[in-house]
Amino acid sequence: MKSALSIMILLGVLPATPQNAPPNWKIVKDSRSVCQVAVPPDWQTWGENSGAAILHDTTTAIAVVTSQPGQALKPLTESFQKLLRIARDKLFENTASRVFYQDRTSAKPDMPNTFSISVPANDGTCSCRLTLLPEVSDDTAHKIALSLRPVP
Repeated sequence: MKSALSIMILLGVLPATPQNAPPNWKIVKDSRSVCQVAVPPDWQTWGENSGAAILHDTTTAIAVVTSQPGQALKPLTESFQKLLRIARDKLFENTASRVFYQDRTSAKPDMPNTFSISVPANDGTCSCRLTLLPEVSDDTAHKIALSLRPVP
C-alpha cells in the first residue's frame, strides 16, 4: 500500500509530457534511432544497437525500447485492460499521450516487476518494456518510463 501511495504522489507531481533525462542518465535508442529512453548512470547498454540497457545483468533489470512505425497510439479500452489483467491501481496513465501500466507485481524479492510504456512517435509509436527486481525502486522505474520519447 505504501508503494502505491508513493507512486500516486509521484505521478501527481510529474507532468504528463515526455521528460528530459535526469542529469547523468544514459540515453538508449531503439535499433532504428527513432525512439529513446533514459536509464541511470550505473546501467550498461546491452549489445550493440540493441535498444536495451541492463543493471548488473539481465535478471536484475532490463529496459528495452522499440519503435512501431505506422502504429498509432490509442488508450487501452476497458475490455483490453481486463484481457491483459491490468489492475486499476497499476494503470498509471491511459491517454493519447502515454499508456503506462504495471503488467506484473513481484510476489518475492527474486521475482521481477514489469512495466509497459508507449508514447506517440512522428510516424508510429515508441514503446518500452521494463523488467526489474524489487531492489530497483519504483521511483527509478517511473523516471525511466517517463523519459520514453521519440528521438529529437
